Amino acid sequence: MFKSRFWKNFDWILFGVTVALVVIGLLVIWSTSFKATSLSSSSDVIRQIIFGAGGFVLLFAAARSDYRLWSKLTPWLYGLMVALLVIVLVSSKAVLGAQRWINFGFFQFQPSEFAKLVVIIVLAKFFSDHYDQLERPKYLLLSLVYAAVPVLLVMRQPDLGTALVIMATWLGMALVSRIRKRYLAGLALIGLALMPFMLSHLKDYQKARLEVFLNPQADPLGAGHNVIQSTITIGSGQVFGRGLAAGSQSQLNFLPQLAQHTDFVFAVLNEKMGFVGGMLLLILFAALLWRGLVVAYRAQDRFGMFLATGIVSMLLFHVVINTGMNMGIAPVTGIPLPFVSYGGTSLLMALMSIGILESVAVRRKKLQFEG
Repeated sequence: MFKSRFWKNFDWILFGVTVALVVIGLLVIWSTSFKATSLSSSSDVIRQIIFGAGGFVLLFAAARSDYRLWSKLTPWLYGLMVALLVIVLVSSKAVLGAQRWINFGFFQFQPSEFAKLVVIIVLAKFFSDHYDQLERPKYLLLSLVYAAVPVLLVMRQPDLGTALVIMATWLGMALVSRIRKRYLAGLALIGLALMPFMLSHLKDYQKARLEVFLNPQADPLGAGHNVIQSTITIGSGQVFGRGLAAGSQSQLNFLPQLAQHTDFVFAVLNEKMGFVGGMLLLILFAALLWRGLVVAYRAQDRFGMFLATGIVSMLLFHVVINTGMNMGIAPVTGIPLPFVSYGGTSLLMALMSIGILESVAVRRKKLQFEG
């Protein structure tokens, strides 16, 4: 009985869009292995396929399990998250000036990606348990503390992008809660007032990224080079693209080779598949976010609603910032494009997030799962 109801209530649109995004990501990652019309290496796409397969296992496991079980695990999840982030700071080796990975030999795990999902689960538990008390400033501040701890730890790596994702996720969940909007407005004003202080504590390369965002031509051969080349890459694809095995911007490494399939994957996609491919990708993301909002609206309880809202907020911020920085309308922050950018931990956590959304979706009618 459960099995038939599970598949009946399973959100096939959400799942189908997710599969399409992963497939597009694999195609673009594979296309970046072509250099001067010859295939240099396909190891990245093979690794991404392996992580994708593992991610879909996590997706179905999360969908089959009752999402309400996550609320009982929040103390353990939060403790594990903090421990992993501390381990990164004290024991991992810096790569390109950042400490973000724990090396397991066969796999480099990025705890900050895990932290994004844990924060959603913990905040969903907090907001649902204290829903009727959220009008009091005390509970607003407590929710901020839950988000601030991982934010401070990832800022030490340093990882400004993940810190912004966590805060944007908190804001998305706070907006649908009973927290008074004037309190949120007050926090925004305080944040603006503290902006000079926060900017002064950024790393030099982070400051340079903000400066070239405002004026990329100020340093066209240095900090502004990637932004300029990214916009050129997008335009070079024109309407239908240059083809997966072509495209001078990526093949001749005008875009940095190590970032073509990660930070600037959207630019490469537009070069290979053109305006049509870029629009198709954005339509797929819009469909995925819309289905996520439908899941949140239909959720049987507040915990499920906050879970779905948090996941949608996280994915939306990823998409807006990643595509924005590729087009030069947002600063470069190293935020991956969900399901598309190369990265094992990112793909695993993104697919697990969809599994949690599916768990909320299939349990939207309370009576079907009692007994």
